[in-house]
Amino acid sequence: MKLKIVEGDLLEQNVEVIVNAWNRNIIPWWLLIPQGVSGAIKRQGGYQPFRELAKKGPIPLGGAVLTSAGRLPYKGIIHVAGISMLWVSSDKSIVASTKNAIGLAKENGFRSMALPLIGAGTGGGKAEHVLNLMRDVIVGADFDGEVVLVKFHKN
Repeated sequence: MKLKIVEGDLLEQNVEVIVNAWNRNIIPWWLLIPQGVSGAIKRQGGYQPFRELAKKGPIPLGGAVLTSAGRLPYKGIIHVAGISMLWVSSDKSIVASTKNAIGLAKENGFRSMALPLIGAGTGGGKAEHVLNLMRDVIVGADFDGEVVLVKFHKN
């Protein structure tokens, strides 16, 4: 497995699938104010991935589900429930989300994926701590492809 850590925009990565740091999928997506990665996906990729996501029902904390990428140039979007009902991330939810996203990518035959720092935005996690947690999971994962871990860079 090849790991790259970059600073930039998740939606500008040259990969097959991206990961959206989502929530438990209990509150209807159309009631939520678009923020962070989800907001960027909605603005650039449209609402189709979120309509598909709504049909999948509640996601267990740390769980992952796959949808289409809408108008984005990816083969799919893996949405992970990285934050609790109280909009807070934990080490456990970050680790489980990362493992489950990688597992879903492998299961679906994707060879490259990009992940944001799950739970470091809305979830309140410290970026460097989240980076270290995710890097440890990724390095230990059974995935033969390329993983890009993206630290968001504000212009």
